Amino acid sequence: MLIYPAIDLHEGHVVRLQQGDYNQMTVYDIDPVETAEGFIRTGATCLHAVDLDGAKDGNPQNRAVIASLCKLPLFTEVGGGMRTEADIEATLALGVDRVILGTVAVTDFDFTARMGKKYGDRLAVGVDAKDGFVAIHGWKTVTEMPSFDFCRRLVDVGIHTVIYTDISKDGLLAGTNLAAYERLQAIQGLQVVASGGISYEHEIATLRNLNVYGAIVGKALYAGKLSLSRVLKIANGEEVEC
Repeated sequence: MLIYPAIDLHEGHVVRLQQGDYNQMTVYDIDPVETAEGFIRTGATCLHAVDLDGAKDGNPQNRAVIASLCKLPLFTEVGGGMRTEADIEATLALGVDRVILGTVAVTDFDFTARMGKKYGDRLAVGVDAKDGFVAIHGWKTVTEMPSFDFCRRLVDVGIHTVIYTDISKDGLLAGTNLAAYERLQAIQGLQVVASGGISYEHEIATLRNLNVYGAIVGKALYAGKLSLSRVLKIANGEEVEC
């Protein structure tokens, strides 16, 4: 199972939010590149980066930082404010390996389907769920679209990688929604990246045993609740969880 350490960007700084609330923001590091280099030294090969300013305002704003991150030897996926094909093209031009669509995947599904056909594996969709329904606009609006049904629709139009986040778990250091990922694994053709609240070694082991494609670890790393070196080893089956 792939492990994606997370860097959330706000005005060029590394931050974390609690349940997507911009008023509950913790700044962990002023240098995102130094943070990512630390991940590399620990053995990471992947990176999940989110432009929080872009997600909030609908216009990517941290491109200079993202370009610097893309110079590092990491498979880098980036989301936040990707609403147009121009946004996708400009982000890929920075050296990003995979672009993540969010709100637009719900508000303009036809556009998303077209982009999926054009960009293939270089495109993913972030599905943020609250009480089983998809949330958009930086988690501020909850739609009437059931999240699992939406994931099936994405596979049907050729988008296979989904970053699925249970908002109720995100940033609380209290565990993730393992039942949701078990259910998602039943959707044929879906590559699930688990996100939101992963806080314990046994969750990494469970996700690995479910054959989940990848997992994002964020606040638990910054808060010292998880060790990235151990998470990587557990994800590879080299160590058992405590």
